[in-house]
Amino acid sequence: MTNPRIGIIGGTGLYDIEGLQKKETVTLQTPFGNPSDGYLTGELDGVPVVFLPRHGLGHRLLPHELNFRANMYGFKKLGVEWIISVSAVGSMKEEIEPLHMVLPDQFVDRTRNRIDTFFGGGIAAHVPFAQPICPQLSAKLHMKIEKLGFPVHKGGTYLCMEGPQFSTKAESTVYRSWNVDVIGMTNLQEAKLAREAEMCYATIALVTDYDCWREEDDNLSIEMIIDNLTKNTEKVKEVIRTVIPEIPTMDRNCPCCNALNNAIITQPDMIPPQVKKDLEIIIGKHLKE
Repeated sequence: MTNPRIGIIGGTGLYDIEGLQKKETVTLQTPFGNPSDGYLTGELDGVPVVFLPRHGLGHRLLPHELNFRANMYGFKKLGVEWIISVSAVGSMKEEIEPLHMVLPDQFVDRTRNRIDTFFGGGIAAHVPFAQPICPQLSAKLHMKIEKLGFPVHKGGTYLCMEGPQFSTKAESTVYRSWNVDVIGMTNLQEAKLAREAEMCYATIALVTDYDCWREEDDNLSIEMIIDNLTKNTEKVKEVIRTVIPEIPTMDRNCPCCNALNNAIITQPDMIPPQVKKDLEIIIGKHLKE
């Protein structure tokens, strides 16, 4: 098996990576349970990548059912350093139109009872998260999307809601008053865990609709959303195909790769042996320093 370094998380509508060579499906067990599915590894233009369908093949898992820890642990175990997360979202602003792409750089959490840390159970750590998206990776994506000529918005706030139901009109109106840009159900937990695992993480948010706040969209149909999702998916596949060869040329001098520096509070000799073993691939280098 190759040593994959670039991870891709496929959201709704993106369930595989076209053009992948030397393909192999890797099934992993993690200390946190099973990931959403097997990881598809291979190469794109000679660059090692690993792909995971967030909701499983056939879209079997709802957002609140996702085992975020297992998914991100698996990427780390497979040697991933960069993660591109693709996600369908609703727009909360008139100028962010359906079929546009957004590269958010902030989050607001409206989820409930989701586990979003590798720590606990005898080890305490607090990573910086003021800037939750890797600036280098997001800038590279923005440059490539603009070059391809697709409508894209750089920066913005992604409100992560619980789901699986969409917002009520009252909720949507409140969220708009917070000046958020898009709304989705999955990316915040991924971003937190990627930061703890010192992987660079960026989101390509694909706008399918205007949520439910626009009066003129009262009759918005699921069919229209799916149609927009399909169109967006074809665009993002082109983005991924063209950006992957350029990512390995980047120097990882962003804050992501050293997020755990001085973040582990627990004395090493007080960390339970099993926890040390389970988290070795994440904390090992920091305990040896």
